[in-house]
Amino acid sequence: MSKTPEEIIRDEIRALKAYHVPDSAGMVKLDAMENPYRLPPALRGRLARLLEEAALNRYPDPAASVLKARLRQALAIPDGMELLLGNGSDELIQMLIMAVARPGAVVLGVEPSFVMFRMISTFAGARYVGVDLRDDFSFDLSLVLAAVERERPAVVFIAYPNNPTGNLFDAGHIERVVEAAPGLVVVDEAYHAFAERSFLPRLARHPNLLVMRTLSKLGLAGIRLGVLAGAGRWLVQLDKLRLPYNVSTLTQIVAHEVLQHGDVLTEQAGAIKLERNRLLQKLRNLPGVTAYPSDANFILFRISQSERVFDGLKRRRVLIKSLHGSHPLLADCLRVTVGTPDENAAFFTALTQTLNA
Repeated sequence: MSKTPEEIIRDEIRALKAYHVPDSAGMVKLDAMENPYRLPPALRGRLARLLEEAALNRYPDPAASVLKARLRQALAIPDGMELLLGNGSDELIQMLIMAVARPGAVVLGVEPSFVMFRMISTFAGARYVGVDLRDDFSFDLSLVLAAVERERPAVVFIAYPNNPTGNLFDAGHIERVVEAAPGLVVVDEAYHAFAERSFLPRLARHPNLLVMRTLSKLGLAGIRLGVLAGAGRWLVQLDKLRLPYNVSTLTQIVAHEVLQHGDVLTEQAGAIKLERNRLLQKLRNLPGVTAYPSDANFILFRISQSERVFDGLKRRRVLIKSLHGSHPLLADCLRVTVGTPDENAAFFTALTQTLNA
């Protein structure tokens, strides 16, 4: 008789829950940190014409050379640094952890942070160690340095700004971790467009530092493109784990064309930041709501009976993210993506109606 999944699949995998993406049909969708603005009609027309001519019968350029050249310019990659591209930053995280997952290897991060750091460590059979942030979600340097000394991690992941808390950690504290770490330190800058601070200029100073970016939060979530920048001696090894043709022809064409119109993305990010500040102030004016500062395109807030509030918003066709139960520091916390003015107004109206119900 054939064996059962319980006999074949690793215990730690069976213990996991799959990453859940809720159905958002018919909802005001403010749960996934997406840019709410579409590309301008003229640019969409240009993309349509380019895609019409795409050789979809052929495999994509495996090295994505033309796109990498455009990315170097658009992201201001320092001279002497190389790029590795992934199907979103998730694939880059997977390559990094798979590459270092020797028996007993440790992946270290702060908690709460991006859930895929922990999940992919489990996938790859590495031990994940999370160091709790302070109650105000700030970086506890002494605890992190003690964990680095104790665990000797193969790789440390730090999101800058952090997700789901939205704050920028002290750059000097992160640099201390880079200097103390025996292995790689990866700074995940997924929300760079809304914070405008970066560790890219520090790459040449720290040989064990890598910086990760994504185009998803800029308005191109649908093409799934992640970028890892750093010294070639690291990336040439990581590239061995990249599956062939991992960046599709369509992704390469769209990203290359849109990045030539960077002013569009910059203007949209500016509009999102203005809305973020307005929404943050409105939330702070609500009795019983604690809204935390954000350098990203979302706002974390704490409210009593958060699950009742979350369900009330859903009934009013507004979808945000409930973080209650995901980590002790996130008790009664909800996270709302900053949308268009109309979407933010719909969310706020639904929130006040729920609170007054």
